[in-house]
Amino acid sequence: MIITIDFNSDEAIYMQLRNQIIIGIANSEMHEGDSLPSVRQLADSVGINMHTVNKAYSVLKQEGFIKLDRRKGAVVAVDMDKLQAEADLCQDLRIIIAKALCKNISPEEIHNIVDSIMGEYLE
Repeated sequence: MIITIDFNSDEAIYMQLRNQIIIGIANSEMHEGDSLPSVRQLADSVGINMHTVNKAYSVLKQEGFIKLDRRKGAVVAVDMDKLQAEADLCQDLRIIIAKALCKNISPEEIHNIVDSIMGEYLE
């Protein structure tokens, strides 16, 4: 998986890193049990501070996408609590859909966008 950081983005670097790792898991570029690069390796390869990688890994652990193992480092370990994942998704979508409606994006357009994005992951 190739990580690219947009240093001109308004989005925090640790969030860019987090999001790219989640997308990598969703795209099956990384699987359950796969090791992520060490904090030092990833920081050096991307050109960012080790504390930034640490923060991204901590958020991913908190959200149930990885576990931190003293011997193996960061390992993909997707939390299988589907009911909680659905509740979290519902909460996140509520604000995203509200923002879209405020910008005059129709329900049909929202459905088309969701279908398109889902298609990217299911190909």
